[in-house]
Amino acid sequence: MSEQIYDCIIVGAGPAGLGAALYSARDRFKTLILEKFYPGGQIATTDRIENYPAFDNISGPDLIEKMTNQVTAFGAEIKGGAEVTSLRKLDDGNIKIMCDEDSYTARVVILASGSSYRKLGAPGEEEFRNAGAGVSYCGTCDAPFFKGRKVVAVGGGNTAIEETLHLAKFAAEVTMVHRRQEFRAARILTEELTAKVNEPDSNLKLKLDSVVTAIEGEGKVQSVKIKNVKTDAVADFACDGVFIFIGMEPNTGFLKDFVELSEHGFIKCDCAYLRTAVPGVFVAGDCRVGAAMQLVTAVADGVNAAMWMKQYFRDPTWWNEAVSDILQPGGW
Repeated sequence: MSEQIYDCIIVGAGPAGLGAALYSARDRFKTLILEKFYPGGQIATTDRIENYPAFDNISGPDLIEKMTNQVTAFGAEIKGGAEVTSLRKLDDGNIKIMCDEDSYTARVVILASGSSYRKLGAPGEEEFRNAGAGVSYCGTCDAPFFKGRKVVAVGGGNTAIEETLHLAKFAAEVTMVHRRQEFRAARILTEELTAKVNEPDSNLKLKLDSVVTAIEGEGKVQSVKIKNVKTDAVADFACDGVFIFIGMEPNTGFLKDFVELSEHGFIKCDCAYLRTAVPGVFVAGDCRVGAAMQLVTAVADGVNAAMWMKQYFRDPTWWNEAVSDILQPGGW
């Protein structure tokens, strides 16, 4: 008996992968999701979501359960414990996906493997790792939960400054901790940060040449230890939360010999149609270049990839066409 060929195999069952599976399966394409662990990705560890349309307040696990049930109701298969180790393009145009013990074949693959927050590595980080306990990696997601409270932000890049400025709109006091005197962020962002710090009665303060060495508290964050890297002096600093903005690590190590990756490991693609350099292989969500790193945009990426998949099925030569404003998905 010949091997089963799926219309679409999605690597990763996070929000991007589930969004892609919903549209693929609902269009009656034979759809399989391969997931290394269990559905949800990063959002499955989030205890409270307030910025996803139609939900005033929902937990990550509850949202993923709803999404998973919806996807499987339309016929998509989800295989957990299936770690993808490599992919290769076959002579017939299909794509072979290898896992530890099994292999699968698809006409189209949507890479939705996500990314992981880079960890600070300080004691207490894992213990308090959710906004309810006090450690967060997303100011856009969790800043409203710290309204009127005192928080610490760690980092010095573009995202760190943008997120810290956002935090300052909610928190009573934000202290930004950076290990150097100079920021590596874009000049315009650095100037905006400096202007905010220098405002009369500003709620935004800087601790430069410093690092957070521990996060402490009873049941929730109550303080951090801050070390001056020049003097080695360590001081306790009272706070209600810690936001860690030191970068993302895409989950793309298994793809380095298959698709083109940026120097930081994100999958290169054209951001209009989400095509990679390999015909038939799309990318969606936080593992791609230019991703907004938000729940709603990850889902939207998955939907877009699944919609453009149909154009590829109609006309495989479309893959090599330049991005154009002529081709529209209207009516799909």
